[in-house]
Amino acid sequence: MSLRRQLDQPWLLGLVGIFSLLLLWQLVAASRVVDPLFLPSPAEVLAAGAEQYQEGILLNDAVASIGRVLGGYALSILVSLPLGIAMGSNRLVCQLLEPLLGLIRYMPAPAFIPLLIIYFGLGELPKVLLIFIGTLFFNTLMIMDAVKFVPRELLESALTMGGRGLQIITKVVAPFIAPQVLDAYRINMAAAWNLVIVAELVAANEGLGKRISLAQRFLRTDEIFVGLIVIGLIGLLIDLGFRLLMRRTCRWAI
Repeated sequence: MSLRRQLDQPWLLGLVGIFSLLLLWQLVAASRVVDPLFLPSPAEVLAAGAEQYQEGILLNDAVASIGRVLGGYALSILVSLPLGIAMGSNRLVCQLLEPLLGLIRYMPAPAFIPLLIIYFGLGELPKVLLIFIGTLFFNTLMIMDAVKFVPRELLESALTMGGRGLQIITKVVAPFIAPQVLDAYRINMAAAWNLVIVAELVAANEGLGKRISLAQRFLRTDEIFVGLIVIGLIGLLIDLGFRLLMRRTCRWAI
């Protein structure tokens, strides 16, 4: 395989970027320019991660955080998809709801934490609802915009061929906006992870955010790096999952 063809492989360039960062990290840590207390080496972080995995801590925390993210984000998807389509395809619904959603969208989601704790206590529900609240409005408005940009000629052609109402939405609008919807969900998934970490920092017995908070309290920077890297890896896998789903379902858009 030629060098040019190798460079055309996106995964290869991605690996080059990751290993370049790891090499730079190792060089800085080995030079002792930064106190090891504040910047442990990759090997020390790997050892801390292996220790947490053997004790079962890492897996339990990861499962707890993933469950909260998936629960809250699934609710956001279920509500935002029909709501966004309704707002994008119906002017009256849009005029009624867009100002309200635009208003709430600018309210920082973490600011709802005190209310969620007052209303629902310290269990799992407020954490799931925080993710739901923090991603719902962005997903809905992005879907609404995708629907609004469906070409008028396409809709007029469907009407000319006898299409009506729900049939146009399912047969014309949905296939057209599918790539944009999947991309919106892929992008906003990052917000879900930001919110679950915030929620776990405030009130949680387990989770990657809680583990990072405890590590900060005891100056265990190696464990902080473990939590951050695990979150990054999980996020990368989810991102790749969305990309694979788009390749499988929206081949015409790639």
